[in-house]
Amino acid sequence: MSSFKTSRRQFVTTGLVAMAGLSVPDAVFARKPGAADKVRVGLIGTGSRGSGLATLIRDIPELALVACCDIIPENLQKGMSLAEKGAKGYTDYRKLLEDKSLDAVIIATPLYLHYPMAVDALKVGKHIYLEKSMTYDIPQAIDLVKKVRSSGLVFQIGYQYRYYGLYHRVKEIINQNWLGKITHFECQYNRNSNWRFPVNDPKQERAINWRMYREYCGGPLSELCAHEIDVVNYLLDSHPLKVVGLGGINYWKDGRDTYDNIRTVYDYPNGVKASVTSVLSNAYNGYSIRILGDKATVEILRDKAYIYPETTNNAKGVVDGVSGATLAVTTQGKGVEVAFGKPGEEGLEPTVYALQDFVTCIKTKKKPISNVETGRDGSIAIHMGNAAADTESVQIWKPEYSV
Repeated sequence: MSSFKTSRRQFVTTGLVAMAGLSVPDAVFARKPGAADKVRVGLIGTGSRGSGLATLIRDIPELALVACCDIIPENLQKGMSLAEKGAKGYTDYRKLLEDKSLDAVIIATPLYLHYPMAVDALKVGKHIYLEKSMTYDIPQAIDLVKKVRSSGLVFQIGYQYRYYGLYHRVKEIINQNWLGKITHFECQYNRNSNWRFPVNDPKQERAINWRMYREYCGGPLSELCAHEIDVVNYLLDSHPLKVVGLGGINYWKDGRDTYDNIRTVYDYPNGVKASVTSVLSNAYNGYSIRILGDKATVEILRDKAYIYPETTNNAKGVVDGVSGATLAVTTQGKGVEVAFGKPGEEGLEPTVYALQDFVTCIKTKKKPISNVETGRDGSIAIHMGNAAADTESVQIWKPEYSV
């Protein structure tokens, strides 16, 4: 544990105690890339998600990964192997931020580090792509909105499904009333896994398996279901009004203190309910979102979706022993795959679309689709869901959350 605390200090202690003490002046030194220039980016956090992002960046001509930072040597080595020739490596993210040649940073660190690192990056005029979810708690989410609004910088949250044509098409289907009156969303993100990474040095357990511990993240809601909560917010153009939930550690009794199962129900405007579930002991159907309307249902899977029309059988028959009763039975029709994208268009990993738009936003000063306000709404919903499960009480969206 003491080793982890030392590593954590390497990353954040000085920054938390003296955020105003960074040696780089404010945004006046930010480089302004032209339309033909590559956006020079530094990657903070080169673990599993960070190295995945680095791999994708290699195939995006408009981006150049020229700096990497991680406190774990193996992670940093992996990131540097995917970066541009001559890229710089750091173990202190504040040193990376001092590089005036960087246009932007991508932050792919554990959740508890998102807010302090984002604040420090804003202070030195860097555009930011921050992995989901946006912040560790509600006060940080509210404060970050204020800081981003006053910065004039591009701030994008890594909810890549907002950039994926599949979800755009589902939103069109909803707006065109194909589903009729929508009453429920049923969301799940399940795995059959202890969700741990191997640890060679026991002293690094908490640094590597931070998802297991509440000190560093919000468990399955913040690390898995965050995407689905954001999708519901996106499709409804709204945020939840209240939430109830139950969670527990009922299967993986291995020292973790984040839930290994959680079930929440969010209440949205007009009475729409969204159940959001994550179970870490059964992977049946894995990731899925079902949208229930009175005319049809849409089921969204990883890279495809199906629409099922509602059909009603009004034939006469025997119901509960009563001859001649009406069989008013609503059944699922045959599913039809939802077509999306242009004919012949190559399908890319959703994150590629998100990163491409990040570049566009930097060069055109456009506001990202996944921005600080939508990120705030997702983070607050996550925290409300965990609080509902912790306290077994209804959590209400407060007016000050939306300021």
